[in-house]
Amino acid sequence: MSERIEVRANGPNQRKIDTIVAVLVRGGLIAYPTDSGYALGWRAGNKKAQDRVIRLRQLSRKDHFTYCCRTLSDVSRFAHVSNWAHRLIRQLTPGPFTFILPATNNVPKHHGQKRVSEIGIRIPQHDVVQAILETIDEPILSSSLILPDQKDEIFDTEDLYDAVFHDVDVFVDSGYCAMEPTTLLDLSGDSPRIVRQGQGMVNL
Repeated sequence: MSERIEVRANGPNQRKIDTIVAVLVRGGLIAYPTDSGYALGWRAGNKKAQDRVIRLRQLSRKDHFTYCCRTLSDVSRFAHVSNWAHRLIRQLTPGPFTFILPATNNVPKHHGQKRVSEIGIRIPQHDVVQAILETIDEPILSSSLILPDQKDEIFDTEDLYDAVFHDVDVFVDSGYCAMEPTTLLDLSGDSPRIVRQGQGMVNL
């Protein structure tokens, strides 16, 4: 059964953030709020936590996950960013966008697969996420908290906690958090391409 920690969406308490980060450092899996709904988070390279996400969401091992970053400097650790892509990301972040970028060698391999060539990157606009990233001082991997048997979107945190409390180590409760997907932009080529139109608006 997971620990439930209530954290203010604006101006989160640092002591509570420290407790959440300690769980991540010990290899745990958290459910936490973002600017596009609740998500699952774990440290990059933590294969056990990633396996738990794959089982919980019934995903393929070939599915890729998103790196949540604080700033563009964090992005450049895991992705090759061209000059035009850098300008676009700087213009749109923090905010509800996910960017597909060529991966660097810092991206760890999982499950014996070849090193991935592309990854998803996010810089969320949410105080709780930014506080977690600032405290742990590294990007974390993330996956939307969408369950395979979920017929309708769950907006109430009580219901969401009931659905996942057996499967995560900490549930970070910041109250209502609308499940609105990010806009997905492919920046791996010579020009940007909208793969999925979500809540983030952009003119290309």
